[in-house]
Amino acid sequence: MSKIVSFWANKIQKNADLRYGREIIADFAKRACQEEKEYNILDIGAGAGADLNNVKRVLKGKKICMYGVESYPPNCKKLNEQGIETIQIDIERERMPFEDASIDLIIANQIIEHTKEIFWIFSEISRILKPDGKCIIGIPNLASFHNRIMLCLGMQPPCIDVVGPHVRGLTYMGFKEFIELDGYFRILDFKASNFYPFSPLISSILCKILPKCGVALFFYIEKVKGRENQNYISVLDERFFETPYFKGI
Repeated sequence: MSKIVSFWANKIQKNADLRYGREIIADFAKRACQEEKEYNILDIGAGAGADLNNVKRVLKGKKICMYGVESYPPNCKKLNEQGIETIQIDIERERMPFEDASIDLIIANQIIEHTKEIFWIFSEISRILKPDGKCIIGIPNLASFHNRIMLCLGMQPPCIDVVGPHVRGLTYMGFKEFIELDGYFRILDFKASNFYPFSPLISSILCKILPKCGVALFFYIEKVKGRENQNYISVLDERFFETPYFKGI
């Protein structure tokens, strides 16, 4: 069993960067920002700015204002040095410091699996996105090929390690049910990146054939028009969960 664990760990580490889907996010951002106008772009969990810089690269020539939500001090420093306005808040308990319907594009790459209060987070996203605004969400896939194999072996899937940073597991169908609940958002497209334990070339082929089994999933999402005066948190008014989700103060 230890040899199996070591094999998977080596494969995961070798192709680790592919799970962030940087080029997929840049491609979705390019699709979202085709008009000749100024765009306000927010990255929730911006890290050191990799996704925002890729977006800036593909939107070369367009006027954009970039914002990043980040709490790790070294990353905040890097973001500020790059001219990215940095916001330090608790995304699970605080309002985003933006006016209603003021953001054109929101990115949240490999973030929501770290959070409990996803209803509040997406309520804030629904509040600050413009009526035709888009968001790009990247998640680790609990139903990926390698996670299915590990479950069959009675092993804990690495994307939801008990001793680890993630607090929820997500699949394509589970996230689709959540994000399209009560018609606040709709998925326009999705893609997958990486396919353990295969090489990058084979992974790219398999992700096209079996995207719901990829290591990470990336969703291109649109805010549905007609919900301008309502926020996603309202879905909790119609449902009772034993978990007392935060609804705002």
